[in-house]
Amino acid sequence: MKVVAFNGSARKNGNTAILIRYALKELEKEGIDTELVQLAGKRIRGCTACMKCFETRDQRCIIKNDIVNRCIRKMIDADGIILGSPVYFLDVSPEMKALIDRCGFVSMANGGLYRHKVGSAVVAVRRTGASRTADTMLHFLLAGDMIIPGFPGIGIGRNIGDVEDDAEGIERAKNLGKNMAWLLRTLETAGQAAEPILAKEA
Repeated sequence: MKVVAFNGSARKNGNTAILIRYALKELEKEGIDTELVQLAGKRIRGCTACMKCFETRDQRCIIKNDIVNRCIRKMIDADGIILGSPVYFLDVSPEMKALIDRCGFVSMANGGLYRHKVGSAVVAVRRTGASRTADTMLHFLLAGDMIIPGFPGIGIGRNIGDVEDDAEGIERAKNLGKNMAWLLRTLETAGQAAEPILAKEA
């Protein structure tokens, strides 16, 4: 079982990454493998609305010279997905927006690649825009028929490391990880219980 997280911040080890890592640590405590993908410094362009993914239906974006197809593959292979972004002008970073637009289109073109996966979001905010930023990422998860276990992780901080002073924000990030771990294990148990029943029906 694995959860992959995507950090949409231009700062690899900034406040967004700190919050994500708190969530991942809780998952790791439950024996769940984790991976953090940093979008900072990576080539990533926005969706061009070419609609080629609906023609090829090969689980890939036609744009091949950036990180997005690798991210799509990681999302497909994972059981859970965490998206993280700082607030940029009251919304997600441009890197995160490009990621969700293109990953989302490819998913829809291929019948819903992330359906029934567990997903959540993390936001680092200085003052305003946290709810809108979280909504943008949560809407991606919901549009993909993913399951969201509770409230996203939101922490306050401007300079790198400031979020460590937000005790409630850190606790929310931890709780996000705990909720994801609980739901992943619950779904795993339910799936195992259903296998003999499905086999008999077949």
